[in-house]
Amino acid sequence: MPGHWLLAKMGKRVLRPGGIELTKKMIEHLHITEDDDVAEFAPGLGVTSKIVLDKNPNSYIAIEQNDDAAKQVNKYLPPEKAACIIGDAQNTKLPSQSVNVLYGEAMLTMQSPKQKEEIIEEAYRILRKGGRYGIHELCLNPNTIDEELKSTIQRDLANVIRVNAKPLTVFEWKSLFENKGFNVVIIEMRPMYLLEKKRMIQDEGVKGFATIVKNIAVNPDARKRIEDMRDTFKKYEKYLGAISIVMEKQE
Repeated sequence: MPGHWLLAKMGKRVLRPGGIELTKKMIEHLHITEDDDVAEFAPGLGVTSKIVLDKNPNSYIAIEQNDDAAKQVNKYLPPEKAACIIGDAQNTKLPSQSVNVLYGEAMLTMQSPKQKEEIIEEAYRILRKGGRYGIHELCLNPNTIDEELKSTIQRDLANVIRVNAKPLTVFEWKSLFENKGFNVVIIEMRPMYLLEKKRMIQDEGVKGFATIVKNIAVNPDARKRIEDMRDTFKKYEKYLGAISIVMEKQE
């Protein structure tokens, strides 16, 4: 089981590297209004989509690969103007220039270089001119990080979370989007404290945190894996961060 789904099984709802605070910052910078047609890549447990729906956009559509996750998201979507469909972020089947706000969190990091490019190209295709695109992902620091160390971190992350994680430096993330026709508007950074007590309480609340701790305590296999994840995050704490970039499709 991938690490993020294991954490979800233990009761963790916020599965983003920069926590709910960075998610809210991304949404703030996207300036979503009642006139916007919004799309989301990989809504997961739907924490962010609920925040977006509170802004009452004109329409909302999510693209999710996981059938069970899509069913959960659809349970709370207002059917008259929102839906979660099964599909790939590389090929959403949405019409060209059909949305003017798009975002995705904690999903590009887990793609190969080729898949990253394909997803960004699809984002460009479905966005209208001047449309806004936001991401919230894992990043590596500093921009001058040694390539061998970078490869080691990526390998160790992939081993422990059982997903082929390929985080990039800030410069690499920025360049990736600019090379595909996006104009970067703002970059926000936060520490990657996904499994730190203070961040977990901030994200889940005291009651939610207590539930997670209880669930982990009675599940030794899950506890071992989560301890391994936390140890890896701690080992590379100096080099790991969370990044949110909001950009515009150039005219």
